[in-house]
Amino acid sequence: MSNQLKRWQICPRAPTAHLDKFSPVPRLVVQILYNRGITHPQEIEDFLAPPESRGGNDPFILKGMSQTVERLWQAIIAQEPIAIYGDYDVDGVTATALMMQLLTMLGARALPYIPNRFDEGYGLNNEALAELASQGIKLVLTVDCGIRSIKEVAYGNSLGLEMIITDHHSVGAKIPPALAVINPKQADCPYSFKEFSGVGLAYKLAQALLSPSKIQNPKSKIQNPNDFLDLVALGTVADLVPLHRENRQLVKHGLRLLNQSLRPGLLALMGSSGFSSEKGQSSAKNGQPPKITAGTIGFVIGPRLNAAGRLDSAWAAYNLLMAQNELQAIHLAAQLDSQNRERQRLTTETVALSRQAVLADEITSPLYLISHPDFNPGIVGLAASRIVEEFYRPALIAEQGAEQTKGSARSIPEFHITKALDECADLLIRYGGHAAAAGFTLFNQNMPALQERLQTIARRELNLEQLRPTIKIDGEVNLRAVTVSLVESIANLEPFGMGNPTPHFLTRHLKVKQSKAIGQDGSHLRLVLHDGRQDWSAIAFRQGHWAEKLSPSQSIDAVYALEFNDWNGQRSMQLNIKDLRWSETAIPINP
Repeated sequence: MSNQLKRWQICPRAPTAHLDKFSPVPRLVVQILYNRGITHPQEIEDFLAPPESRGGNDPFILKGMSQTVERLWQAIIAQEPIAIYGDYDVDGVTATALMMQLLTMLGARALPYIPNRFDEGYGLNNEALAELASQGIKLVLTVDCGIRSIKEVAYGNSLGLEMIITDHHSVGAKIPPALAVINPKQADCPYSFKEFSGVGLAYKLAQALLSPSKIQNPKSKIQNPNDFLDLVALGTVADLVPLHRENRQLVKHGLRLLNQSLRPGLLALMGSSGFSSEKGQSSAKNGQPPKITAGTIGFVIGPRLNAAGRLDSAWAAYNLLMAQNELQAIHLAAQLDSQNRERQRLTTETVALSRQAVLADEITSPLYLISHPDFNPGIVGLAASRIVEEFYRPALIAEQGAEQTKGSARSIPEFHITKALDECADLLIRYGGHAAAAGFTLFNQNMPALQERLQTIARRELNLEQLRPTIKIDGEVNLRAVTVSLVESIANLEPFGMGNPTPHFLTRHLKVKQSKAIGQDGSHLRLVLHDGRQDWSAIAFRQGHWAEKLSPSQSIDAVYALEFNDWNGQRSMQLNIKDLRWSETAIPINP
């Protein structure tokens, strides 16, 4: 591991008058909200006690929504076959499941189509559109893809297909020539919130279709769009879109739904992953059902749903979500759990090979583009994330096929990877994504040119001398003043994720009482720290290398998250260590 030294950046302290204004809200909670730009009394009230209205803004404000709803209802009434063209990640699969469940209930003749990562790659492709047309499809509705598919949409039009695009990814220089395009990132879209996931946009479409003034089929089995919020929470959290404003409300309500009852497929999946189920919920060893959080989605549910599309076909994940009873879902859940274990093994191997390339370069390049014939295209994105995490450089990891190279890119806040790929569009067959993540495909002969151009762009945009990861700290804390009720108040700010990060705190001069490497490979660290009055149990993931460096009575400065540890019926406060320094050698704050 490179164990790269991180920059600690403490957020500016809120004015005392501001902190005093919101009693009895704990001052530390007010400071956390201040750090996230939430300062107005009504904003704070809504954040701490969200209003029951779950729908957000009027969906018809979205450009293209009215035309889409009109055309879909026309197809439902006329019984025209509709294809829902999705994607193979959790966001795309949940969006496909949501639209299929909704349209079927409205009486539509709908069928799902999820491309195969290995044979077709990301997004629309001509072969799939030709196949859909040959099956008599007249209308294609995309979810979570299509905004960059200019040529493919034109080809679909030439086949007589009417195309409707719903996609949340970055918009290119041109908009596809579709019947309607729903993407709030369009320059002329008046919808104020721009950061939906693909399934979030599918939910907005569900709202619009179920608007009382728009329902045209009296025989339709009408459903409350909020019944789909469990799918919205899954896809939104898994896709790492910002969890603020409307996304936060959708996920918060979706998590509540997940904790009330689970779809049969999710119930089986939680059981296969090591959770035992009881009345539609998961239960821990102490008999208390653990709360399903954004972290549960990110580390338990999401990886298993994603494993299907990474190693084979995403249909297992789709069928799991659509299963009508747990018996149907048990074998699918076992398959996904097995694929997830294989995914972990392949990721470890891919990261190891990628690390060799980075270390051989002595980490001098501003960006890494690494390809190999043995890389699995379903794993390369995970490997790229690990390389970025360790070396803090944009990383593009790809499988080199016989004629084409397919890969995934991950980046750092200082470098917008999709904009960089925009400057390489002439070298690529297809690409698309966000500021921090993208997918791409190109012919093998273009790899040297892509490598050279991306390196040039990275040298232009990045200052390597100043480039290192930054941990933003919400404030310095005296642990002797921390209480259970304060930690509960911080937990009330969940769900945490992109846009609403887990709060991090700094405490100096903590005495080490115990330190031990844990985990199968000793990669994690368990600590007992003393704050001058009491002991604190602490866990530091992927920091097992500190075990041999720390000894009792040493003093450290630690950056951590405050959380609860529930074990054997007991709940205790715990520090989740993100970084630490010896107190006498701690680097300056905000350098």
